[in-house]
Amino acid sequence: MEFTEAYKQTGPCCFSPNARYIAVAVDCRLVIRDTLSFKVVQLFSCLDKISYIEWALDSEYILCGLYKRPMIQAWSLTQPEWTCKIDEGPAGITYARWSPDSRHILTTSDFQLRLTVWSLLNTACVHVQWPKHASKGVSFTQDGQFAAICTRRDCKDYINLLSCNSWEIMGVFAVDTLDLADVGWSPDDSAVVIWDSPLEYKYGLYASEGHFRVMYEVMELPITLPSQKPPADKPNPKQGIDLEKCLDNPLSRTSDGTPMAQVEFLPRATCNSLL
Repeated sequence: MEFTEAYKQTGPCCFSPNARYIAVAVDCRLVIRDTLSFKVVQLFSCLDKISYIEWALDSEYILCGLYKRPMIQAWSLTQPEWTCKIDEGPAGITYARWSPDSRHILTTSDFQLRLTVWSLLNTACVHVQWPKHASKGVSFTQDGQFAAICTRRDCKDYINLLSCNSWEIMGVFAVDTLDLADVGWSPDDSAVVIWDSPLEYKYGLYASEGHFRVMYEVMELPITLPSQKPPADKPNPKQGIDLEKCLDNPLSRTSDGTPMAQVEFLPRATCNSLL
């Protein structure tokens, strides 16, 4: 086994989706190295210490979370002169992620006040109010055409469905949960699955247009099982076999009427002496 020389690292590191590059945070610098030769491919300088790194799915862009500012900076490997800076101001930024098309960045503000979709193609941005979670609660379809976002308002959980082409809200529907934990799409993108917190332990399926399908949940404790007690004046068949009825059975006797099995009961003293 061969090892390379040690390289300095003070923050997170992350491999690109195509496995060709590795991004390493060194204080305020973002170092991009080739995974085969470990030579420096690009070097970017951020405005503050890097707290988070995430590659775009096409491995062409990479974002850096400067959560102390709070601020997001994005860089391009093919266009080193291109820069992008996202600043939410007093709202702050607690988490950032890429969209499936690698041309939009989704940020969540402090206290989950809003989720913002920023476009790298123009200066447009879209806001979704009251996201339920910061780093989860967002799921995209397999083809990347739609997004499901968990939101909460007026002590009620909702699912917002957005089109990833225009980022317009296609629909909003309430879900039957006490504390919505997360959301996901089915493999064929025909249904949305939601699940509650571990305290409730239940999950449900909704059609993509918001129609309820089915809800699965664990039965509440304690569970009462039906039981039936046998009458006291009748023998319980589970306690043993009635020997007298067994010997009176014609099938238990030989051809001359002699019982096939005889049981001899010994006195208590004899039984103890045998033991």
